[in-house]
Amino acid sequence: MLDCVFCKIAAGELPATKIYEDAQFVAFLDIRPVQPGHVLIIPRSHYENLTATPAVIVGRFFQLAQKIASAVIQGTGADGCNMTMNNGRAAGQVVFHTHIHIIPRKDDDGLGTWPQLEYQGNAMQEVAENIKSALKVLDLRS
Repeated sequence: MLDCVFCKIAAGELPATKIYEDAQFVAFLDIRPVQPGHVLIIPRSHYENLTATPAVIVGRFFQLAQKIASAVIQGTGADGCNMTMNNGRAAGQVVFHTHIHIIPRKDDDGLGTWPQLEYQGNAMQEVAENIKSALKVLDLRS
């Protein structure tokens, strides 16, 4: 994609502090990190988000993310890490090229956790049924 900053990084047209690359993926330090050592992993091929990425790519993507997460934890002395993907504008996706954030975390980093909600009445069951119905439709397509 012509205007995609991540495609340009993958092609070597824009600079990045790369920590890993192979024929399919590139991993580099985020220029606006949540914590030092915040890494982004991208496929070299352009896919808008996780749901648009072929399953065969997703499998290798998460295998690589597992290894890089271990290296980020060891390399930064972190106590753990967050692995996140923002899929779609409503979820905070800014660059519309599939990517995983690996953010090193320390026990006392002050970042906390996400707020938690409580389901009321039958809301949990209703949401579960809606998702199961959607899965049935998706299973029919594959």
